[in-house]
Amino acid sequence: AYEFCSRDWSSDVCSSDLTRIITALVLLAVFLPTLFLLPAVYIGAFFLVALLAAAWEWGRLLTPQSGRAAWLYTLFCLAIILLLLGMQNASWQFGLLLLAVLFWFFIAPFILAKGMNLSLQKLRPFYVVIGLILLPATWFSLVFLRELGLTFLLTSIALVWVADIGAYFVGKAFGKHKLAVQISPGKSIEGALGGLVLCYGYAFICVIYLPFESTLFGAWAIRFGWVPMFLMVTVLTAFSIFGDLFESQLKRLAGVKDSSQLLPGHGGVLDRVDALIPAMPIAALLAGFV
Repeated sequence: AYEFCSRDWSSDVCSSDLTRIITALVLLAVFLPTLFLLPAVYIGAFFLVALLAAAWEWGRLLTPQSGRAAWLYTLFCLAIILLLLGMQNASWQFGLLLLAVLFWFFIAPFILAKGMNLSLQKLRPFYVVIGLILLPATWFSLVFLRELGLTFLLTSIALVWVADIGAYFVGKAFGKHKLAVQISPGKSIEGALGGLVLCYGYAFICVIYLPFESTLFGAWAIRFGWVPMFLMVTVLTAFSIFGDLFESQLKRLAGVKDSSQLLPGHGGVLDRVDALIPAMPIAALLAGFV
């Protein structure tokens, strides 16, 4: 999203950038009115469509030879969400979020540490199961954050965008040391640190200029203090990077560049929400503490 025609005057590059811009504008034209003008249930439906599209892409990465398997995987993901909604038991939804968070804290780091020394064929059952946990958990966390308030949701999501923007520009300007060369050669340690510093500034602005109870950062700052709040921002930023790397690793294992071409110029939905998949369940559980 941060490539511009000014860096290259070739027609193919400009055409690609134009496609990205048009796709982004169309998505915004749907997302913003749904978010600000319609009841909360509609934004839940928007997130549901996006997560089911990501589930379809996840299924395609695991079973590229079978389109039917990807659709079945999507239906399984939807069935889990509907089942937990129908049970009307918050403890089960909390349990799903907790499973997702435990995975990101205790299993994902070891998987990422393996780089490309993994076999997708051997690990396919594992990825099948973990996707049916992570994707529904992401949807429930987004819905929960929206129930806490529109500003609460937007500021939480925006932290991931700020981390991504900071990492991109700082990495372009100063990146020399690769963060995960086998998985994502374009990412650098300097970029990750730049994104983290920008997130600190963003969280500080949220606390200073927005009502304490309207953001996760303000709620934590007033309840636990500044240092725990900045530690929380560090955790969320770090795991947003983990999500990006985890999806990149899965794509490389599957031998593809993009999760799909559902979003012209951007790749797939999974490519756009990968950083949210770990960050939002963690944010939802952290919000539960306050």
